[in-house]
Amino acid sequence: MLVLSAYVEQAFATDLLVQGGARLGYLLKERVGRVEEFLAALHRVADGGTAIDPDVVAQLLTRTRSDPRLDRLSPREREVLEVMAEGLGNTAIATRLFITEGAVHKHIRSIFAKLDLPPDDEADRRVTAVLRYLEDAQRRG
Repeated sequence: MLVLSAYVEQAFATDLLVQGGARLGYLLKERVGRVEEFLAALHRVADGGTAIDPDVVAQLLTRTRSDPRLDRLSPREREVLEVMAEGLGNTAIATRLFITEGAVHKHIRSIFAKLDLPPDDEADRRVTAVLRYLEDAQRRG
């Protein structure tokens, strides 16, 4: 099976690669215009091999790589960020995690520092931190 697509459909490409096996390929349609490359991929798949478009591989690796800044967080900071992502305020976070509001403030300041989120009039650091957490969770998902 050789899939030709106009763009990288991450879920489909991932499923195809996870299944593994022989005679599989995923190429972007633009490769069809490069006749030699397309025919080489077609023959490789027909002969029992695989043919994965380099752009597909690059996009999958980029999309699945976790945000290294989130790896800087301590387990407690990650917990605080996770509860922030649920939309809870500092008082509710303190109650949920059985810590003081002062500790919540301390953890949030540390989260902002570790995620390289200095004070900025253009963006809400809390929202930006939560978005990074959710994007990372989706990648790992």
